[in-house]
Amino acid sequence: MMLKNLDKYQVILASNSPRRRELLSGLDIDYTVRVMDDIDESYPDNLPCADIPCYISRKKAEAYKQQMRQDELIITADTVVCVGDTILGKPKDADDAAAMLRLLSGKTHQVITGVTLLTSEQEKTFSVVSDVTFDDLSDEEIAYYVAKYRPFDKAGAYGIQEWIGYVGVTSLKGSYFNVMGLPVQRLYNELKTM
Repeated sequence: MMLKNLDKYQVILASNSPRRRELLSGLDIDYTVRVMDDIDESYPDNLPCADIPCYISRKKAEAYKQQMRQDELIITADTVVCVGDTILGKPKDADDAAAMLRLLSGKTHQVITGVTLLTSEQEKTFSVVSDVTFDDLSDEEIAYYVAKYRPFDKAGAYGIQEWIGYVGVTSLKGSYFNVMGLPVQRLYNELKTM
């Protein structure tokens, strides 16, 4: 393992996301998954879009603080999609997912992931922003994607690594992996300093 400094920790990924598990596994880090139910992910209405993912990832870390052991390093994350001042979280249903994709169609939006690293000695939070541009999507393409891929667990109602990313994304500025839900390059650099 490259990150020898992590040998003293049991690394815990506090996420249900299969994509985050896949991405963290790509760093060749030994970790376990621990998920708590019913963590409050609300945020103040006046919080700027860019600050929401860090706010929520810190809130998630705070929930784990009471039960964490001395030798654990907890990783929490939250991703939001912002189109102008509109914040897109996970869609409630198929209609909500289609409405989100219509909003993204033909526009550039930001995908922002906030990550918190928590040990008994320190807490570190950072965020990464990627700009994603979509081509114009037809109602038929949107309906097909929502029906076949059911993107209800994804911020902004899409996974860039799925069909809609193949046919819809015309450009990306920033980290591709951030758009998938975990900015692994930045995470690796931050873990080196723990």
